[in-house]
Amino acid sequence: MKKLFITLSLLVFSMFLFSCSSESEETSWETKAADRETIPKFGMILVGPRNDKGWSQAHFEGGQYLAKIHGAEMITVDFVNPADSPNLTVDQVAADMIAEGAELIIATSDDMKDGILVAAENNPEVSMIWASGDSAKSDGKNYRPDLANLANVMGKMEYGKMIAGCAAAIQSETGHISFLGPLINDETRRLANAAYLGAKYCWQKSGGDRDVLDFRVVWIGFWFHIPGVTSDPTQVANEFFDNGSDVIISHIDTPEALIVTEQRALAGENVWVVGYDYEFACDLAPTRCLGVPYFNWGPAYNKLAHDSAEDIFEARWHWNDPNWDNLNDPDTSPIGFHIGDALNDVAMLQEFIDGLASGEINLYKGPINYQNGAGWIVQGSTATDNDIWYSEMLLEGMVGDSN
Repeated sequence: MKKLFITLSLLVFSMFLFSCSSESEETSWETKAADRETIPKFGMILVGPRNDKGWSQAHFEGGQYLAKIHGAEMITVDFVNPADSPNLTVDQVAADMIAEGAELIIATSDDMKDGILVAAENNPEVSMIWASGDSAKSDGKNYRPDLANLANVMGKMEYGKMIAGCAAAIQSETGHISFLGPLINDETRRLANAAYLGAKYCWQKSGGDRDVLDFRVVWIGFWFHIPGVTSDPTQVANEFFDNGSDVIISHIDTPEALIVTEQRALAGENVWVVGYDYEFACDLAPTRCLGVPYFNWGPAYNKLAHDSAEDIFEARWHWNDPNWDNLNDPDTSPIGFHIGDALNDVAMLQEFIDGLASGEINLYKGPINYQNGAGWIVQGSTATDNDIWYSEMLLEGMVGDSN
């Protein structure tokens, strides 16, 4: 099997409070690892490389977190996507992992939908987690009540992207901000929209002319660059700057936007970047990175692994809120935001974060229109979870393809 990797870790540490919200309730969880049953072995299926400095590495490190607490063996298979591994399917990988003794399977991409659904059907006795997805969302478009062994997990990165958009608007000297997107689906549209809403709010808050803000979205065609299949993100990032943008918000799994921005800055250009996915992404553009919204998968994976070991695992849809008391707490917050050294007004960004945390700032209040002028959220209303999760188009004021 391609790129099979096994990680062994010993049981240490304690597990503290993890707050998660679902469609039905918000729960708090606090325990020590020694107080709960543990799993001996689990499988981690990654869409890209485990060291991509982005999405897949964040999942991989979340798996290491789980393995350390449980003293478990982690079986990792990466590059599970049709271009890199055309003859390898998610359900095949899951079956092999289960044959090796895995008691929990974690599939880490929205694109793994078909495979993880088949795997869950074929192995009802094995707990499975699908990062993103809505198979366990009882009022969702793709609800599968028959799959009692498949849970969905996602952090509310919408907040992270709002903060990213705000940081970009605070720093921009021109009001020209570009969004480097992967492929187009509900998830990527809603996160691009969140970045725009954050940028729009902070651009106007800082005194910028609302008519000047130019927010452009370009999709490369997949989560990361595959030569001959997708657009080249390095080329797209350079074109953003060539065409007048001075800030790029990255939303692909890999860090090309950060590398290009640092290179252009070293050549004397006033350009900046906001990273994505991986906690330490700013290390690749230390003089020009405004910050990075990142996922912290470990606490959610750990909790559900304990649930599986104790036979209380449920097929629930977990869309987890940040820990606003400590946004970057590695044991409790499913998303975080590290402010970069290049940001020139940290106080303004922190004020925005505090407003999101308190609820004083709610960027999902209507009226908000879609890109084509059709109403999305009407005056006097606030977007529901379903409105946000199933975003059908980019928003009015954004430039780029919605489908």
